[in-house]
Amino acid sequence: MDTNNFQRIFSISNATEFEDMALDIFRFQYAKNPVYKSYCDHLGKSPATVYSLLDIPFLPISFFKTHQIVSTTKSPETVFESSGTTQSTTSKHYVPYLDMYNKSFLKGFSTFYGDVEEYCILALLPAYLEREGSSLIHMVNDLILRTGHPHSGFYLNNLEELHQKLMELEEKGTKTLLIGVSFALLDLAEHYSLSLKHTIVMETGGMKGRRKELIREELHSILKKAFGVPMIHSEYGMTELLSQAYSDGDGLFRTPPWMKVLARDTEDPLSMQPIGKTGGINVIDLANAYSCSFIATQDLGKTYPDGSFEILGRFDDSDIRGCNLMVI
Repeated sequence: MDTNNFQRIFSISNATEFEDMALDIFRFQYAKNPVYKSYCDHLGKSPATVYSLLDIPFLPISFFKTHQIVSTTKSPETVFESSGTTQSTTSKHYVPYLDMYNKSFLKGFSTFYGDVEEYCILALLPAYLEREGSSLIHMVNDLILRTGHPHSGFYLNNLEELHQKLMELEEKGTKTLLIGVSFALLDLAEHYSLSLKHTIVMETGGMKGRRKELIREELHSILKKAFGVPMIHSEYGMTELLSQAYSDGDGLFRTPPWMKVLARDTEDPLSMQPIGKTGGINVIDLANAYSCSFIATQDLGKTYPDGSFEILGRFDDSDIRGCNLMVI
């Protein structure tokens, strides 16, 4: 299977097509990804024993910190790296075909928000701009360029300039997206009171040690009051994924057709939780065709019958039982 075949993921239209493609990619990654193959072998899983979506093993996300997770010998076109302190090990996602990521985030954005060219995008992402290798910055920068709007751009610490720009755009009735990391949006909210009628406010999560952690309801309540909007949208993505899920303010994230979220049992990570019951979040991201598409994250949440999911928190490495099933 080559990169042209993998483009088929962006044409998936139903659950059967998703499962067929996921099984194809599982077989490909079992054959081409030595780390994932070794992990599957330790679990007694192989293409000979995997017949359905629920049979596929999910690789613990921590492996992206300790191994090069790749399903190709092609040199990477870029390497995305997670944020971290000097004491922590960062995750690295080796991306041999950057076009897969570009197509995934662009098609994903348009699925939920329409044509990006209709927007002016203002990005308040200081924690990400201050370092290299951020997949979020790559995505937002590309979306900004695609808007073609003269006022689209990044803001670091210049909150007054951002405030003035928002007021100008509101006065003109310009369709605007303000996307920001949580702590920076809170900084803006504390300094300025706005009444945004033409602006979507989207938080990407992450206090990153800058502020006291807030539960989602508390964070959104503060931001809604400060910005005069009925809802705060959210984006769910991470370094180890090449696709994003979005929430339009109800706390439920929705995925594009080539991405699916399941919840695993926290006591038995190889078993899935039923819909509506809290568990560890497992993500199938078919855009990750050349790394690993089946990832057990460190997030806690639950899934719902319509395919949406909710994030309820995180647990640390010591709480993820059964993830350290092998040492390579």
